[in-house]
Amino acid sequence: MTTILAALAGAVVAGILAYWFGSKKAVADGEAVRAKAEAEGRASAQKLEETAKLEADAIKKRAQLDAEEARIKAEREAERESRGKRQDLDKLEEKVAERQTKLDERAIALDKKQNDLSEQEKSVGRKQTLLDDRTKSLSEREGEADKKLAEIAGISPEEARARVIESVAESARAEAAKTARQIEESAIEEADKRAKKVLAVAMQRLAGEFVTERCVSVIHLANEELKGRIIGREGRNIRAIEKATGADILVDDTPGVISVSCFDRVRQAIAAEALQRLVADGRIHPTRIEELVEQTKRDIEEKIVKVGNEAVVEADVRGLHPKVIEALGKMHFRTSYGQNVLRHSIEVAFLSQMIADQLGMNGAIARRAGLLHDIGKAMDHEMEGGHPAIGMEFLKKFGEKSEAVLNACGGHHGDIPATTPYTPIIMAADAISGARPGARRESMEMYIKRLEQLETIAREQPFVDEAHAIQAGREIRVILNAKKADDTTAFQIAEAIAKRVEAEMTFPGEIKVTVLRETRAEAIAR
Repeated sequence: MTTILAALAGAVVAGILAYWFGSKKAVADGEAVRAKAEAEGRASAQKLEETAKLEADAIKKRAQLDAEEARIKAEREAERESRGKRQDLDKLEEKVAERQTKLDERAIALDKKQNDLSEQEKSVGRKQTLLDDRTKSLSEREGEADKKLAEIAGISPEEARARVIESVAESARAEAAKTARQIEESAIEEADKRAKKVLAVAMQRLAGEFVTERCVSVIHLANEELKGRIIGREGRNIRAIEKATGADILVDDTPGVISVSCFDRVRQAIAAEALQRLVADGRIHPTRIEELVEQTKRDIEEKIVKVGNEAVVEADVRGLHPKVIEALGKMHFRTSYGQNVLRHSIEVAFLSQMIADQLGMNGAIARRAGLLHDIGKAMDHEMEGGHPAIGMEFLKKFGEKSEAVLNACGGHHGDIPATTPYTPIIMAADAISGARPGARRESMEMYIKRLEQLETIAREQPFVDEAHAIQAGREIRVILNAKKADDTTAFQIAEAIAKRVEAEMTFPGEIKVTVLRETRAEAIAR
């Protein structure tokens, strides 16, 4: 037991000694580690501080460079804007200077005109004074002449005065005749101007139409087999059609069509309509052909009467014989140089009324004469003679009593003398209807070329955006670019166009040049 206790005590003492010496070593090691850590921390902090200073310097330099670039850019923008404003101011100053120059020129011109007027007034005053002096001198000389004449001739002053008065009267009569001739010439010129104005007003008020028709009608076929059926065995069907209608049926190599030709437009219409009905019906043989042709004739006759009545109603002409109305309907199938004769007659009727109204005459009579003036064309292919004489006799036969209408019908081409003032009106309206632009094929191409040339001349001027010929070429409407041209330029362009039109074109009457300079302000509301 004692041994055990001694051993335990030795072990405790040994443990205490070992702990004591081990703690001191650990403390020394910790101090060394701490010192080393503090040294490394100070080095790392110093390094981080130096890195931060370098980065701060770099950021500062970059900010300075960015600020310098922004300053340079702002200076450039300001310089560019200033340069643009200076250019605008220079242009504005140039425009102001140009306008000032023009105003100065106008002021100089006005001063010159004022000086000229002053000089003219002074000249007139001097001439008036000289005239008064001469008048006074002449009066004195006349008194002396009277005395000398009385002494030489041995007559009294009263007799001399009577002879002088007679001489003056003779001179006055000669002067009056001269003045009357001048007045007559002026009246003729004024009448010519007024006549042109009346015709121009009538032409502007009329809205006519252009109708082109031919003496050949074309019938379209569904297939080529129908041509053989229309011809028939040994040509019996086509001979039956031509015999029944009096028209020529033309069958050629043109695929899908046959043609109907006849100078009598009524027979041509009957043949064309009958053929179309035969093709649609499908039963093509002589008996059916005769039936359809007869039926078509009746339908065309009804159409003639209907068209005639429509023309009478449109022209507002009353009291016509049924035969006259039928003749008007036949004129629907007649053309002259491509112009439908019935439409031409209605057009002449309205033109004649307008002219008569302008002259203070009876428009109803003029309208009636205009509608019936070409009535002879409805039957001139069946009778000998010109259509004016044929038409006049036809109207007499069927109850037309008006001398104005009969004379206009017979004399609108100058075949007989005009006995009423309505005949020249009908002649003028007839000429206008036939010669107006677009009425007949011969003048259509020239009319279109004239309009194109007119628009081309206008478009060749500077600052022109659009140019349109209106009122059948009697006016050219020009639209300028408002941003490039001013009001003075507009007047100059109008004068330039008018001079070129006068120099390069041939045209009836006059052409008005209208130049528009339009500024449009637009805004959008949303």
